[in-house]
Amino acid sequence: MNSAILLDLLGIALFAATGALSASRKELDIIGFLFLATVTGIGGGTARDLILGVPVFWVEQPLYILICAVTAAGVFFTAHLLESRYRLLLWLDAVALAAYGVFGAYKGLLVTGSPIIAVVMGMLTGTLGGILRDVLAGEPSVLMRKEIYITAVLAGGLIYVATSLAGLALPLAAGAGFAVALFIRSGALAFGWSLPSYKARPGRNPEDIL
Repeated sequence: MNSAILLDLLGIALFAATGALSASRKELDIIGFLFLATVTGIGGGTARDLILGVPVFWVEQPLYILICAVTAAGVFFTAHLLESRYRLLLWLDAVALAAYGVFGAYKGLLVTGSPIIAVVMGMLTGTLGGILRDVLAGEPSVLMRKEIYITAVLAGGLIYVATSLAGLALPLAAGAGFAVALFIRSGALAFGWSLPSYKARPGRNPEDIL
């Protein structure tokens, strides 16, 4: 099993765990856990494969659905032991973002050979599952937080693509992309790293417009 596949499995399992944690915060039943975990776990990868025009990964290999289901069941029986489920959700999401984002870039580059498409596929794969989770669970969206989020997976994808095209071995290129993405997102969570935000200005009065 190569390093890219390991990142794929890690990303799916951790994203599924964050979906199940969201279900626990909403006090859903086991079916709700299974649904949120699965949508979160496979959401980004499903969109990626549909856009790339390749067979959807979990249709070809149902093991991915089983991973989401087992993860959901595990969280269902253990979530009550956690003191801060939302804090854990954010940190698991950070690791999943880094892992799944790099795998998305890997698959995008493998299928198309385009560095630009690879980076976009990395961002889509790494972020869409979390967005779907937050929308369905009625949680504050991770995208609406001021801390760096998409930028982290963008940086990880860029590092992976650049080092891969430079001839670095897959495990090293994937590891470098994962480490960069996780470092940036972890810094954002721990220290509040953020990019300058847009500052609205008062609009002009209609009579001042010629």
